[in-house]
Amino acid sequence: MPNESDHLQREGDKELKDVSEETAGQQVRPSTRSPHRENTLQASPPRLVSVEELMETAKGVTNMALAHEIMVNKDFQVKPTELPEGSLEHRVKEIMHKVFWDRLEAQLNEDPPSYEHAIKLLGEIKETLLSFLLPGHGRLCSRIEEVLDLPLIQQQAENGALNIGQLSQFVVEMMGSLCAPCRDEDVKKLRQITEIVPLLKAIFSVLDLMKVDMANFALKSIKPHLMQLSVEYERNKFQEFLEKQPNALDYTKKWLEETVKSLRETESCASASSDPPLHPLNVHNHAYIRLLRWDHASDPFPETVLMDQVRFLEMQQEAEWLVLLSSVLLIVYTTTGEAISGLPGLMETLKNTVSAMLTEMHMPSFSMQEALATIGEKLCVELSHCLSQHGFSSFSAESKSALKGQISAIIQPDNTVRKLMDSRIQSYLMAALESSQHKTPPPLPGGLAPVSRELKELSIRFSRLVNYNKLVFSPFYQKILQNILTPGESSGTET
Repeated sequence: MPNESDHLQREGDKELKDVSEETAGQQVRPSTRSPHRENTLQASPPRLVSVEELMETAKGVTNMALAHEIMVNKDFQVKPTELPEGSLEHRVKEIMHKVFWDRLEAQLNEDPPSYEHAIKLLGEIKETLLSFLLPGHGRLCSRIEEVLDLPLIQQQAENGALNIGQLSQFVVEMMGSLCAPCRDEDVKKLRQITEIVPLLKAIFSVLDLMKVDMANFALKSIKPHLMQLSVEYERNKFQEFLEKQPNALDYTKKWLEETVKSLRETESCASASSDPPLHPLNVHNHAYIRLLRWDHASDPFPETVLMDQVRFLEMQQEAEWLVLLSSVLLIVYTTTGEAISGLPGLMETLKNTVSAMLTEMHMPSFSMQEALATIGEKLCVELSHCLSQHGFSSFSAESKSALKGQISAIIQPDNTVRKLMDSRIQSYLMAALESSQHKTPPPLPGGLAPVSRELKELSIRFSRLVNYNKLVFSPFYQKILQNILTPGESSGTET
Protein backbone atom coordinates (compact mmCIF):
# COMPACT_ATOMS: atom_id res chain seq x y z
CA MET A 1 0.00 0.00 0.00
CA PRO A 2 1.24 3.55 -0.68
CA ASN A 3 0.63 4.82 2.84
CA GLU A 4 3.20 2.61 4.55
CA SER A 5 4.14 5.55 6.84
CA ASP A 6 0.70 5.82 8.43
CA HIS A 7 2.16 4.98 11.81
CA LEU A 8 3.86 8.39 11.76
CA GLN A 9 0.43 9.99 12.00
CA ARG A 10 0.16 8.77 15.57
CA GLU A 11 3.40 10.56 16.42
CA GLY A 12 1.59 13.88 16.30
CA ASP A 13 -0.82 12.95 19.09
CA LYS A 14 -0.49 15.02 22.24
CA GLU A 15 -0.42 11.96 24.49
CA LEU A 16 3.14 10.74 24.87
CA LYS A 17 1.96 7.17 25.46
CA ASP A 18 0.53 7.00 21.93
CA VAL A 19 3.91 7.40 20.26
CA SER A 20 4.52 4.18 18.41
CA GLU A 21 7.12 1.68 19.52
CA GLU A 22 8.40 1.40 15.97
CA THR A 23 9.41 5.04 15.87
CA ALA A 24 11.02 4.65 19.29
CA GLY A 25 13.29 2.07 17.77
CA GLN A 26 14.28 4.57 15.09
CA GLN A 27 14.90 7.54 17.38
CA VAL A 28 16.72 6.12 20.40
CA ARG A 29 20.42 5.94 19.73
CA PRO A 30 21.44 2.29 19.54
CA SER A 31 24.79 3.03 21.12
CA THR A 32 23.14 4.07 24.39
CA ARG A 33 22.94 0.41 25.36
CA SER A 34 25.76 -0.54 27.67
CA PRO A 35 27.88 -3.55 26.73
CA HIS A 36 27.84 -4.53 30.40
CA ARG A 37 24.14 -5.15 30.82
CA GLU A 38 24.66 -8.88 30.38
CA ASN A 39 26.94 -8.89 33.43
CA THR A 40 24.48 -7.33 35.88
CA LEU A 41 25.47 -7.99 39.49
CA GLN A 42 23.22 -10.48 41.24
CA ALA A 43 22.35 -8.71 44.49
CA SER A 44 19.30 -10.94 44.91
CA PRO A 45 18.38 -14.39 43.58
CA PRO A 46 17.20 -14.31 39.96
CA ARG A 47 13.46 -14.67 39.41
CA LEU A 48 11.99 -16.62 36.51
CA VAL A 49 9.78 -14.46 34.30
CA SER A 50 7.45 -15.34 31.48
CA VAL A 51 7.93 -14.36 27.85
CA GLU A 52 4.94 -12.04 28.17
CA GLU A 53 6.55 -10.23 31.11
CA LEU A 54 9.81 -9.85 29.21
CA MET A 55 8.01 -8.45 26.17
CA GLU A 56 6.01 -6.02 28.30
CA THR A 57 9.16 -4.90 30.12
CA ALA A 58 11.01 -4.38 26.83
CA LYS A 59 8.11 -2.31 25.51
CA GLY A 60 8.07 -0.20 28.67
CA VAL A 61 11.80 0.47 28.47
CA THR A 62 11.50 1.38 24.79
CA ASN A 63 8.70 3.85 25.45
CA MET A 64 10.57 5.28 28.43
CA ALA A 65 13.66 5.76 26.27
CA LEU A 66 11.59 7.58 23.66
CA ALA A 67 9.99 9.87 26.25
CA HIS A 68 13.45 10.60 27.64
CA GLU A 69 14.86 11.34 24.19
CA ILE A 70 12.07 13.80 23.42
CA MET A 71 12.75 15.76 26.61
CA VAL A 72 16.55 15.88 26.67
CA ASN A 73 17.23 16.16 22.94
CA LYS A 74 16.33 19.68 21.86
CA ASP A 75 16.83 18.64 18.22
CA PHE A 76 14.59 15.57 18.47
CA GLN A 77 12.60 14.99 15.30
CA VAL A 78 10.51 12.24 13.79
CA LYS A 79 12.10 11.08 10.56
CA PRO A 80 10.66 9.15 7.61
CA THR A 81 11.30 5.43 7.51
CA GLU A 82 14.16 4.70 5.17
CA LEU A 83 14.90 1.07 4.35
CA PRO A 84 18.52 0.26 3.44
CA GLU A 85 19.12 0.32 -0.31
CA GLY A 86 19.43 -3.23 -1.63
CA SER A 87 17.97 -4.83 1.51
CA LEU A 88 15.32 -7.54 1.30
CA GLU A 89 12.77 -5.23 2.91
CA HIS A 90 13.52 -2.53 0.35
CA ARG A 91 13.12 -4.94 -2.58
CA VAL A 92 9.88 -6.38 -1.20
CA LYS A 93 8.49 -2.88 -0.71
CA GLU A 94 9.40 -1.88 -4.28
CA ILE A 95 7.79 -5.02 -5.70
CA MET A 96 4.59 -4.55 -3.71
CA HIS A 97 4.32 -0.91 -4.70
CA LYS A 98 4.92 -1.69 -8.36
CA VAL A 99 2.20 -4.35 -8.31
CA PHE A 100 -0.21 -1.95 -6.60
CA TRP A 101 0.36 0.97 -8.97
CA ASP A 102 0.41 -1.27 -12.06
CA ARG A 103 -2.93 -2.71 -10.97
CA LEU A 104 -4.37 0.80 -10.52
CA GLU A 105 -3.17 1.85 -13.97
CA ALA A 106 -4.66 -1.27 -15.51
CA GLN A 107 -8.03 -0.54 -13.90
CA LEU A 108 -8.06 3.06 -15.16
CA ASN A 109 -7.18 1.87 -18.69
CA GLU A 110 -10.11 -0.56 -18.84
CA ASP A 111 -13.08 0.28 -21.06
CA PRO A 112 -15.02 1.51 -19.23
CA PRO A 113 -12.50 2.46 -16.51
CA SER A 114 -12.75 0.77 -13.11
CA TYR A 115 -12.40 3.22 -10.23
CA GLU A 116 -12.51 0.79 -7.29
CA HIS A 117 -8.91 1.30 -6.14
CA ALA A 118 -8.82 4.97 -7.13
CA ILE A 119 -11.83 5.77 -4.93
CA LYS A 120 -10.19 3.97 -1.98
CA LEU A 121 -7.08 6.10 -2.50
CA LEU A 122 -9.17 9.27 -2.58
CA GLY A 123 -10.73 8.19 0.72
CA GLU A 124 -7.28 7.77 2.29
CA ILE A 125 -6.18 11.12 0.89
CA LYS A 126 -9.30 12.77 2.33
CA GLU A 127 -8.68 11.35 5.81
CA THR A 128 -5.06 12.48 5.70
CA LEU A 129 -5.96 16.02 4.64
CA LEU A 130 -8.57 16.25 7.41
CA SER A 131 -5.97 15.08 9.95
CA PHE A 132 -3.82 18.12 9.09
CA LEU A 133 -6.56 20.61 9.95
CA LEU A 134 -6.49 22.71 13.10
CA PRO A 135 -9.62 23.77 15.07
CA GLY A 136 -9.80 27.06 13.15
CA HIS A 137 -9.87 25.38 9.74
CA GLY A 138 -13.64 25.00 9.57
CA ARG A 139 -13.96 26.40 6.05
CA LEU A 140 -11.22 24.13 4.69
CA CYS A 141 -12.84 21.16 6.40
CA SER A 142 -16.18 21.91 4.71
CA ARG A 143 -14.46 22.33 1.36
CA ILE A 144 -12.65 18.96 1.63
CA GLU A 145 -15.85 17.21 2.70
CA GLU A 146 -17.73 18.79 -0.20
CA VAL A 147 -15.25 18.00 -2.99
CA LEU A 148 -14.12 14.59 -1.72
CA ASP A 149 -17.64 13.35 -1.01
CA LEU A 150 -17.05 9.61 -1.46
CA PRO A 151 -20.72 8.59 -2.01
CA LEU A 152 -21.01 11.29 -4.66
CA ILE A 153 -17.71 10.22 -6.23
CA GLN A 154 -18.96 6.62 -6.31
CA GLN A 155 -22.13 7.74 -8.10
CA GLN A 156 -20.09 9.72 -10.63
CA ALA A 157 -17.94 6.65 -11.29
CA GLU A 158 -20.98 4.46 -11.87
CA ASN A 159 -22.41 7.03 -14.30
CA GLY A 160 -19.13 7.54 -16.17
CA ALA A 161 -18.86 11.16 -15.02
CA LEU A 162 -15.89 10.92 -12.66
CA ASN A 163 -12.94 13.22 -13.35
CA ILE A 164 -10.01 11.82 -11.34
CA GLY A 165 -7.64 14.40 -12.76
CA GLN A 166 -9.77 17.29 -11.51
CA LEU A 167 -10.05 15.78 -8.04
CA SER A 168 -6.27 15.17 -7.95
CA GLN A 169 -5.61 18.80 -8.81
CA PHE A 170 -7.93 19.86 -5.97
CA VAL A 171 -5.93 17.63 -3.63
CA VAL A 172 -2.67 19.22 -4.78
CA GLU A 173 -4.01 22.74 -4.22
CA MET A 174 -5.24 21.76 -0.75
CA MET A 175 -1.82 20.27 0.07
CA GLY A 176 -0.26 23.57 -0.96
CA SER A 177 -2.49 25.37 1.55
CA LEU A 178 -1.70 22.99 4.41
CA CYS A 179 1.96 22.07 3.94
CA ALA A 180 4.93 23.53 5.78
CA PRO A 181 7.04 26.06 3.80
CA CYS A 182 9.74 23.42 3.34
CA ARG A 183 7.29 21.38 1.22
CA ASP A 184 6.38 24.18 -1.22
CA GLU A 185 8.86 22.92 -3.79
CA ASP A 186 7.49 19.37 -3.52
CA VAL A 187 3.94 20.60 -4.10
CA LYS A 188 5.13 22.72 -7.03
CA LYS A 189 6.52 19.58 -8.67
CA LEU A 190 3.15 17.84 -8.20
CA ARG A 191 1.48 20.53 -10.32
CA GLN A 192 3.77 19.61 -13.21
CA ILE A 193 2.64 15.94 -13.31
CA THR A 194 -0.14 15.36 -15.85
CA GLU A 195 -0.62 11.57 -15.80
CA ILE A 196 -3.03 10.30 -13.16
CA VAL A 197 -1.16 7.31 -11.69
CA PRO A 198 2.24 9.03 -11.37
CA LEU A 199 0.43 12.02 -9.83
CA LEU A 200 -1.41 9.91 -7.24
CA LYS A 201 1.82 8.08 -6.44
CA ALA A 202 3.67 11.38 -5.93
CA ILE A 203 0.78 12.77 -3.86
CA PHE A 204 1.10 9.90 -1.38
CA SER A 205 4.85 10.39 -1.20
CA VAL A 206 4.47 14.08 -0.31
CA LEU A 207 1.61 13.35 2.11
CA ASP A 208 3.93 11.00 4.01
CA LEU A 209 6.44 13.84 4.36
CA MET A 210 3.67 16.18 5.51
CA LYS A 211 2.69 13.65 8.19
CA VAL A 212 6.25 13.78 9.51
CA ASP A 213 6.14 17.59 9.45
CA MET A 214 2.88 17.56 11.39
CA ALA A 215 4.29 15.14 13.97
CA ASN A 216 7.33 17.35 14.53
CA PHE A 217 5.14 20.46 14.76
CA ALA A 218 3.01 18.75 17.40
CA LEU A 219 6.08 17.68 19.38
CA LYS A 220 7.54 21.18 19.28
CA SER A 221 4.23 22.71 20.35
CA ILE A 222 3.63 20.46 23.36
CA LYS A 223 7.23 19.99 24.51
CA PRO A 224 7.13 22.90 27.02
CA HIS A 225 4.06 21.29 28.64
CA LEU A 226 5.48 17.75 28.74
CA MET A 227 8.12 18.18 31.44
CA GLN A 228 6.11 17.11 34.49
CA LEU A 229 4.24 14.43 32.54
CA SER A 230 7.49 13.04 31.19
CA VAL A 231 9.16 13.01 34.61
CA GLU A 232 6.28 11.06 36.14
CA TYR A 233 6.04 8.77 33.12
CA GLU A 234 9.75 7.86 33.16
CA ARG A 235 9.75 7.41 36.92
CA ASN A 236 6.73 5.10 36.82
CA LYS A 237 8.11 3.09 33.92
CA PHE A 238 11.43 2.64 35.71
CA GLN A 239 9.59 1.56 38.85
CA GLU A 240 7.71 -1.06 36.82
CA PHE A 241 11.01 -2.24 35.37
CA LEU A 242 12.56 -2.35 38.84
CA GLU A 243 9.73 -4.51 40.13
CA LYS A 244 10.45 -7.07 37.41
CA GLN A 245 14.26 -6.73 37.75
CA PRO A 246 15.02 -6.13 41.46
CA ASN A 247 18.78 -5.87 40.84
CA ALA A 248 18.37 -3.14 38.21
CA LEU A 249 19.99 -0.50 40.48
CA ASP A 250 23.16 -2.39 41.38
CA TYR A 251 25.49 -0.23 39.29
CA THR A 252 23.76 2.94 40.47
CA LYS A 253 24.37 1.90 44.09
CA LYS A 254 28.01 1.15 43.29
CA TRP A 255 28.37 4.56 41.60
CA LEU A 256 27.01 6.42 44.63
CA GLU A 257 28.93 4.27 47.13
CA GLU A 258 32.23 4.95 45.39
CA THR A 259 31.41 8.66 45.28
CA VAL A 260 30.77 8.71 49.04
CA LYS A 261 33.99 6.80 49.65
CA SER A 262 36.00 9.23 47.50
CA LEU A 263 34.49 12.29 49.23
CA ARG A 264 35.14 10.87 52.69
CA GLU A 265 38.75 10.14 51.82
CA THR A 266 39.25 13.64 50.42
CA GLU A 267 37.57 15.44 53.29
CA SER A 268 39.26 13.23 55.90
CA CYS A 269 42.65 14.27 54.54
CA ALA A 270 41.62 17.92 54.57
CA SER A 271 40.09 17.96 58.05
CA ALA A 272 42.15 15.24 59.75
CA SER A 273 38.95 13.65 61.05
CA SER A 274 37.25 10.41 60.07
CA ASP A 275 33.93 10.14 58.24
CA PRO A 276 33.05 13.85 57.95
CA PRO A 277 29.33 14.58 57.45
CA LEU A 278 28.13 14.53 53.85
CA HIS A 279 25.03 16.11 52.34
CA PRO A 280 23.13 14.01 49.74
CA LEU A 281 23.04 16.87 47.24
CA ASN A 282 26.82 17.29 47.45
CA VAL A 283 27.27 13.54 46.97
CA HIS A 284 24.95 13.56 44.01
CA ASN A 285 26.66 16.46 42.25
CA HIS A 286 30.07 14.87 42.69
CA ALA A 287 28.67 11.60 41.36
CA TYR A 288 27.66 13.32 38.13
CA ILE A 289 31.05 15.00 37.81
CA ARG A 290 32.58 11.52 38.05
CA LEU A 291 30.62 10.54 34.93
CA LEU A 292 32.86 12.97 33.01
CA ARG A 293 35.87 10.84 33.97
CA TRP A 294 34.23 7.47 33.39
CA ASP A 295 36.08 4.51 31.90
CA HIS A 296 33.37 3.50 29.43
CA ALA A 297 35.41 0.58 28.11
CA SER A 298 35.58 -1.35 31.37
CA ASP A 299 33.18 0.18 33.94
CA PRO A 300 29.43 -0.58 33.71
CA PHE A 301 27.47 2.67 33.51
CA PRO A 302 24.86 3.41 36.23
CA GLU A 303 21.42 2.18 35.18
CA THR A 304 19.60 5.46 35.85
CA VAL A 305 21.81 7.37 33.40
CA LEU A 306 22.25 4.55 30.91
CA MET A 307 19.99 6.19 28.31
CA ASP A 308 22.35 9.18 28.34
CA GLN A 309 25.63 7.27 28.28
CA VAL A 310 26.47 8.52 24.79
CA ARG A 311 25.71 12.12 25.82
CA PHE A 312 27.92 11.88 28.90
CA LEU A 313 30.68 10.31 26.80
CA GLU A 314 30.44 13.15 24.28
CA MET A 315 30.60 15.75 27.06
CA GLN A 316 33.53 13.91 28.65
CA GLN A 317 35.41 14.05 25.35
CA GLU A 318 34.53 17.71 24.92
CA ALA A 319 35.83 18.48 28.43
CA GLU A 320 39.09 16.64 27.66
CA TRP A 321 39.39 18.62 24.42
CA LEU A 322 38.92 21.88 26.34
CA VAL A 323 41.56 20.84 28.87
CA LEU A 324 44.19 20.34 26.15
CA LEU A 325 43.15 23.43 24.18
CA SER A 326 43.26 25.71 27.22
CA SER A 327 46.54 24.11 28.38
CA VAL A 328 48.29 24.88 25.09
CA LEU A 329 47.02 28.46 25.03
CA LEU A 330 48.05 29.04 28.64
CA ILE A 331 51.55 27.74 27.86
CA VAL A 332 51.80 30.05 24.83
CA TYR A 333 50.90 33.17 26.78
CA THR A 334 53.03 32.17 29.76
CA THR A 335 56.05 31.52 27.54
CA THR A 336 55.82 34.62 25.34
CA GLY A 337 54.75 36.99 28.10
CA GLU A 338 53.64 40.57 27.47
CA ALA A 339 54.88 40.64 23.88
CA ILE A 340 51.68 39.16 22.49
CA SER A 341 49.15 40.11 25.16
CA GLY A 342 46.44 42.34 23.80
CA LEU A 343 47.32 41.89 20.12
CA PRO A 344 44.01 41.96 18.23
CA GLY A 345 42.86 38.65 16.77
CA LEU A 346 45.96 36.71 17.81
CA MET A 347 44.26 34.64 20.50
CA GLU A 348 41.50 33.57 18.10
CA THR A 349 44.06 32.68 15.43
CA LEU A 350 46.09 30.53 17.82
CA LYS A 351 42.94 28.96 19.21
CA ASN A 352 41.70 27.99 15.74
CA THR A 353 45.06 26.46 14.88
CA VAL A 354 45.18 24.32 18.01
CA SER A 355 41.49 23.43 17.82
CA ALA A 356 41.80 22.16 14.25
CA MET A 357 44.72 19.93 15.21
CA LEU A 358 42.82 18.40 18.14
CA THR A 359 39.47 17.89 16.41
CA GLU A 360 39.96 14.14 15.96
CA MET A 361 41.79 13.53 19.24
CA HIS A 362 39.37 10.75 20.27
CA MET A 363 39.66 8.81 17.01
CA PRO A 364 41.52 5.47 17.29
CA SER A 365 44.02 6.47 14.61
CA PHE A 366 44.87 9.80 16.26
CA SER A 367 48.44 10.25 17.52
CA MET A 368 48.53 12.79 20.35
CA GLN A 369 52.32 12.90 20.33
CA GLU A 370 52.45 13.80 16.63
CA ALA A 371 49.60 16.30 16.97
CA LEU A 372 51.27 18.17 19.85
CA ALA A 373 54.57 18.24 17.99
CA THR A 374 52.84 19.70 14.93
CA ILE A 375 50.99 22.23 17.09
CA GLY A 376 54.30 23.38 18.56
CA GLU A 377 55.79 23.87 15.10
CA LYS A 378 52.79 25.75 13.73
CA LEU A 379 52.50 28.04 16.75
CA CYS A 380 56.17 28.94 16.56
CA VAL A 381 55.71 29.99 12.92
CA GLU A 382 52.60 32.06 13.70
CA LEU A 383 54.16 33.70 16.75
CA SER A 384 57.35 34.59 14.87
CA HIS A 385 55.33 36.17 12.08
CA CYS A 386 53.13 38.07 14.55
CA LEU A 387 56.04 39.40 16.61
CA SER A 388 57.93 40.64 13.59
CA GLN A 389 54.75 42.17 12.13
CA HIS A 390 54.19 44.25 15.28
CA GLY A 391 57.83 45.35 15.70
CA PHE A 392 58.83 43.05 18.56
CA SER A 393 62.13 41.23 18.75
CA SER A 394 62.22 37.91 16.92
CA PHE A 395 61.15 34.66 18.56
CA SER A 396 64.51 33.17 19.66
CA ALA A 397 65.50 29.56 19.05
CA GLU A 398 65.57 28.98 22.82
CA SER A 399 62.02 30.31 23.19
CA LYS A 400 60.82 28.12 20.33
CA SER A 401 62.45 25.04 21.85
CA ALA A 402 60.97 25.79 25.29
CA LEU A 403 57.49 26.32 23.83
CA LYS A 404 57.59 23.09 21.83
CA GLY A 405 58.85 21.14 24.83
CA GLN A 406 56.15 22.43 27.16
CA ILE A 407 53.40 21.76 24.62
CA SER A 408 54.63 18.20 23.99
CA ALA A 409 54.82 17.61 27.75
CA ILE A 410 51.04 17.96 28.24
CA ILE A 411 50.62 14.51 26.72
CA GLN A 412 51.32 13.26 30.24
CA PRO A 413 48.14 13.09 32.40
CA ASP A 414 50.07 14.32 35.45
CA ASN A 415 51.49 17.36 33.62
CA THR A 416 51.19 20.38 35.93
CA VAL A 417 49.46 22.67 33.42
CA ARG A 418 47.13 19.94 32.19
CA LYS A 419 46.14 18.99 35.75
CA LEU A 420 45.53 22.66 36.59
CA MET A 421 43.24 23.23 33.59
CA ASP A 422 41.43 19.95 34.21
CA SER A 423 40.84 20.86 37.84
CA ARG A 424 39.53 24.31 36.93
CA ILE A 425 37.16 22.97 34.26
CA GLN A 426 35.81 20.32 36.62
CA SER A 427 35.38 22.97 39.33
CA TYR A 428 33.51 25.21 36.90
CA LEU A 429 31.14 22.38 35.93
CA MET A 430 30.55 21.59 39.60
CA ALA A 431 29.82 25.25 40.30
CA ALA A 432 27.41 25.24 37.34
CA LEU A 433 25.49 22.35 38.93
CA GLU A 434 25.37 24.11 42.27
CA SER A 435 24.26 27.44 40.78
CA SER A 436 21.82 26.03 38.20
CA GLN A 437 18.93 26.41 40.64
CA HIS A 438 19.59 30.17 40.78
CA LYS A 439 20.05 30.60 37.00
CA THR A 440 23.29 32.51 37.53
CA PRO A 441 26.48 31.28 35.80
CA PRO A 442 29.50 30.75 38.06
CA PRO A 443 32.59 32.96 37.71
CA LEU A 444 35.09 31.78 35.14
CA PRO A 445 38.37 30.44 36.63
CA GLY A 446 41.65 31.98 35.50
CA GLY A 447 43.20 30.78 32.27
CA LEU A 448 39.89 29.70 30.72
CA ALA A 449 38.89 32.96 29.05
CA PRO A 450 39.95 31.74 25.56
CA VAL A 451 37.52 28.80 25.82
CA SER A 452 34.82 30.57 27.82
CA ARG A 453 32.13 30.24 25.13
CA GLU A 454 32.66 26.51 24.63
CA LEU A 455 32.89 25.89 28.38
CA LYS A 456 29.68 27.79 29.12
CA GLU A 457 27.81 25.88 26.41
CA LEU A 458 29.09 22.60 27.83
CA SER A 459 28.05 23.56 31.37
CA ILE A 460 24.53 24.45 30.23
CA ARG A 461 24.04 21.12 28.45
CA PHE A 462 25.57 19.22 31.36
CA SER A 463 23.43 20.98 33.98
CA ARG A 464 20.21 20.50 32.02
CA LEU A 465 20.84 16.79 31.57
CA VAL A 466 21.78 16.30 35.22
CA ASN A 467 18.83 18.29 36.56
CA TYR A 468 16.36 16.37 34.42
CA ASN A 469 17.85 13.09 35.61
CA LYS A 470 17.52 14.26 39.21
CA LEU A 471 13.85 15.10 38.68
CA VAL A 472 13.11 11.62 37.35
CA PHE A 473 15.19 9.46 39.67
CA SER A 474 15.42 11.49 42.90
CA PRO A 475 13.22 9.03 44.91
CA PHE A 476 15.50 6.14 43.97
CA TYR A 477 18.66 8.13 44.74
CA GLN A 478 17.35 9.27 48.12
CA LYS A 479 16.58 5.72 49.15
CA ILE A 480 20.03 4.52 48.11
CA LEU A 481 21.80 7.37 49.89
CA GLN A 482 19.81 6.76 53.07
CA ASN A 483 21.30 3.27 53.16
CA ILE A 484 24.82 4.51 52.40
CA LEU A 485 25.02 7.52 54.71
CA THR A 486 24.44 7.39 58.43
CA PRO A 487 20.98 8.58 59.59
CA GLY A 488 22.44 11.84 60.84
CA GLU A 489 24.13 12.53 57.50
CA SER A 490 21.17 11.61 55.30
CA SER A 491 18.66 13.92 56.97
CA GLY A 492 19.10 16.62 54.32
CA THR A 493 16.64 16.84 51.46
CA GLU A 494 17.99 16.69 47.93
CA THR A 495 16.79 19.40 45.59
